[in-house]
Amino acid sequence: MKKKYGTIVLASFLTVSMMLASACSNQNQPNNDPPAQSNQTENTGGSNKPADPLEKYPETVTVTQVLGFSPPQDGKTPASTTPETNGYVLKLKEMLNIDLKYLWTVPSDQFEQKFSLSVASGDLPDIMSVGTTDFEKFKEDGLLADLTDAYNNYASPRLKQYVEQDGGATLSMFKDKEGRILGLPNFEDPYMSSQILWIRGDWLANLKLEVPESLEELEQVAEAFVKQDPDQNGKDDTFGIAMNKDLVTWGFDARGLFHTMGAYPKAWVKGADGKLVAGEVQPETKKALEKLQSWYTNGLLDKEFAYKDINKVVEDVVAGKVGIAFGEWWYPEWPLNLNRDKDPKADWKAFVLPSYEGKPSMPMIPKVRLTKVFVANKEMKNPEAMVKMANFFLELEDPKYKDVRKPENGFVYSWYDPRFFNPTAIADGYMAVNEALKAGNADSLDPQYLKTYDTAKKYLDGDQSSWGEYTSRVDENGGWAMTQKVKEMPVVFNEFAGSPTPTQVEKGASLDKLTDETFIKIIVGKPISEFDKYVESWKKLGGNDISDEVNEWYAESAAK
Repeated sequence: MKKKYGTIVLASFLTVSMMLASACSNQNQPNNDPPAQSNQTENTGGSNKPADPLEKYPETVTVTQVLGFSPPQDGKTPASTTPETNGYVLKLKEMLNIDLKYLWTVPSDQFEQKFSLSVASGDLPDIMSVGTTDFEKFKEDGLLADLTDAYNNYASPRLKQYVEQDGGATLSMFKDKEGRILGLPNFEDPYMSSQILWIRGDWLANLKLEVPESLEELEQVAEAFVKQDPDQNGKDDTFGIAMNKDLVTWGFDARGLFHTMGAYPKAWVKGADGKLVAGEVQPETKKALEKLQSWYTNGLLDKEFAYKDINKVVEDVVAGKVGIAFGEWWYPEWPLNLNRDKDPKADWKAFVLPSYEGKPSMPMIPKVRLTKVFVANKEMKNPEAMVKMANFFLELEDPKYKDVRKPENGFVYSWYDPRFFNPTAIADGYMAVNEALKAGNADSLDPQYLKTYDTAKKYLDGDQSSWGEYTSRVDENGGWAMTQKVKEMPVVFNEFAGSPTPTQVEKGASLDKLTDETFIKIIVGKPISEFDKYVESWKKLGGNDISDEVNEWYAESAAK
């Protein structure tokens, strides 16, 4: 494809997805067994011959992609392994006769810039994983292949189970007005975004403190963690609450505090009149910023937090400088496990968010937790190859291939796309493994959960190296256990689940920058009255137009 257009702006969503993949890249594998075989038939000019999701091409089909990659996570991977010699790529050629070629590969941190240049030049590959903003731009410019027949004819039962697990609601977001499928979404259980609270239980014990149940009690604990030498090393080297300069991001941020206080910045929630309102400009957010300002002034936050990205905050966590963090269920697998490696006494405990002013917290849950959207270039000769490549990945997740797809055989799954996962894998595994542990055997356990079961057994038998996976996925007082509790609580939903509106595409980035800069300035000392000026500017610079567009979408969505 050589069609040029220079107006596409990469969504920040794409970068966040890549960081999430790096932080918890194996949280959704392996997959469930497929349901009963579909009755879908191939379009063969009147024949009712069932389509074969893994049909091998008689002649080699070449498919192009681009890749941003990080080093293999498993140390057993041969040093000679490259994206081009990845076991998945070689096995794909063997099984389906699809020859995967990369137009270019770069380290993950260079991908966004490189892809932007490719977009500007119109030099795009056959298959891409994109965010919603890029999807809309590609769709508007007529650059996407119609995947309807490819999906209907070739998607395996397992792939359809995952793509349509929510009844097809997410899939419908990536159809055009005529109902043609232009993208295949990969999404997860929205409750995986639930904010919970992580506290070092050993520090509570050292200072003889009770578990805080309210925000007011949490402040008292944080102050003690700053002033009373919780690690008992005789040094003034700790602070209370981990926080990075990006207040609403994917980890070690302020979302948990905002949600505790009923504030939901960068989300669209129902207002008193039933219409959707932007959380960042609501009075509750102003009140939460006042709280953060007091935390900063009183030393509960690192005085340097406004200059620290998430990687720097993680360094503080690993070094044992902080004892409280808002976040998600997976923290024990990274980076809390690294803190325990340095300090085996580090005893991180999970809790639901504290109450505030006598009322239980209401975490915010997205209507859709989207990870990637896979699209095909309109000029791709065999768009069904993308669907078959997805089928291939799911096929190799079957336990019968466990001795094939080993890292020592050069298989690096994070280098391969398109990958799809079971949206409810974590919840299903939590229930299944705990049932097997209580039964005392794994005789009836689905093979996909055997690894987690074995890890849990090792930890319970004293293997401390298994603490991270056990605490996040299995422990009935751990990360996912608290997420399960959230499912039983009242929550607030981010109601907007559509593609970016026209004004969001045009002005969303500048409004986000305004929001981020204003919030940080207020926290580190600007008068809280700056918030009211910010709200006025936000509305004038496009916020009101975006609100109108979002509510127009909401009215149409509710009418369906």
